[in-house]
Amino acid sequence: GDGIAEVVARTNPDLVLMDLRMGDGVDGVEATRIVTALPGGGPAVLVLTVYDTDQDILRAIEAGATGYLLKDTPADVLIDAVHRAARGETVLAAPVASRLTLRVRSPEPTLTGRELEILAHLTAGRTNRDIARQLHISEATVKSHLAHIYTKLGVDNRAAATSTALRRGLVADRP
Repeated sequence: GDGIAEVVARTNPDLVLMDLRMGDGVDGVEATRIVTALPGGGPAVLVLTVYDTDQDILRAIEAGATGYLLKDTPADVLIDAVHRAARGETVLAAPVASRLTLRVRSPEPTLTGRELEILAHLTAGRTNRDIARQLHISEATVKSHLAHIYTKLGVDNRAAATSTALRRGLVADRP
């Protein structure tokens, strides 16, 4: 994390291309947050990744990313996106933009970032106690979030919440 801030401060780039998964437990969302919090606002951050779940997209944008592109983006589109992001424009891959637009327009109640996070833990098969520990919140808080999640998804149990979340692309279909 600090190494990223150091490199950016030393090189002073206009734009940083960021992956969400960089190995060694370094999280691209956290790195984005560090870069965009630098004095003077830091450079624009354009996320270029293979992951495109709603949770990944929302976390990256909430962390200050200027854009979000998928790694299969054609080169000419990518080059144009880099120029646009460097000018401060928001750039979203077409499938990402349409998913977010649907989310915003959707009459279905949308889940908060925290609810999506808990849902991801739920679909990974974690218990309420595990989730509480991982997120540094009480089990009662986890249960409260689960109640909201169930209501918003129109389900009444963990299994139904998991299958609905995977079907709607709210969480990644990966272990």
